[in-house]
Amino acid sequence: MKKYNVFGIGNALVDIEFEVEDHFFRAHGVEKGVMTLVDEARQSDLVKSINGEHVKKQGGGSAANTLIALSQFGGKGYYACKVANDEFGHFYMKDLHEVGLDSNLHPTILESGITGKCLVMVTPDADRTMNTFLGITSTLDISAVDEEAIKSSDFVYIEGYLVTSENGKEAMRHTKKLAEKHGVRTSLTLSDPAIVRAFRDGFNEVIGDGVDLLFCNEDEAMQFTETDNLLEAREKLKYIAKRFAITLGKNGAMIFDGDTFIDIESYNVEAIDSNGAGDMFAGAFLYGITSGHSCADAGKIASLAASKVVSKFGPRLENGQTDEILKRLRVE
Repeated sequence: MKKYNVFGIGNALVDIEFEVEDHFFRAHGVEKGVMTLVDEARQSDLVKSINGEHVKKQGGGSAANTLIALSQFGGKGYYACKVANDEFGHFYMKDLHEVGLDSNLHPTILESGITGKCLVMVTPDADRTMNTFLGITSTLDISAVDEEAIKSSDFVYIEGYLVTSENGKEAMRHTKKLAEKHGVRTSLTLSDPAIVRAFRDGFNEVIGDGVDLLFCNEDEAMQFTETDNLLEAREKLKYIAKRFAITLGKNGAMIFDGDTFIDIESYNVEAIDSNGAGDMFAGAFLYGITSGHSCADAGKIASLAASKVVSKFGPRLENGQTDEILKRLRVE
């Protein structure tokens, strides 16, 4: 048995979440429903313009949320990332430790700079819009990648947002190469439709001959395969991933287990905040398949976990919810 279920690499961002109305986006020229990279001044101006208190501040970033979900279910994860030697950086490092994740972070190696922050704006329809200032995480490179930690993992999980910088893309390729060297299975998330649209060639560079497992939503699947319907997209994805999971929002998910397509049902809940639903799905699914469950059972765990997380604010489950999920599905 290996030390880690999953070695993850991605951006380290402190999430600051607010509730806003749609008119806020129109007034401030914000594109709703996507992640937009902004500079610190723009992010600061938006925060000052929001009339209200933030709902929550916690360590985040897409892959971090996935590894935290894995840890909440009882899995063991390692997270490779980069924060600065500032208040938010120390907050982030402490948060990772408290949720049970190992990482490459240590107070003695933190550099001067600004830790990245993600402004998460949630509207009454439960949609989430993110404006992200990457800060020092934009300089994340292969130095964050620990070969021994990869060797000690069942899977690596690579965050698609890293493709936006050359050094991030190189870290993605390096992680995948080391995983393949040590016989560790590879997984990748496409992260965001806008990122796929703008950096499709970069994703192809990283994917190379293919990955063992791919995570995406319906829009990302069609953007990446340059198709206009899901049936065509899923056939093309077979050529780049041995297995894949396509999340479909309120319609559940579709899993390809290498042989068969499996429809995963959704769970009827009142959606409050969709922030982190895809990350939760990936983390719960990775927990399932690295704990001996089938793709079908892992998909059920992931779907129910995602439904629980959208029914509350923030991308994490509450204490005790993972036990409730496993008991309800009888897959302990």
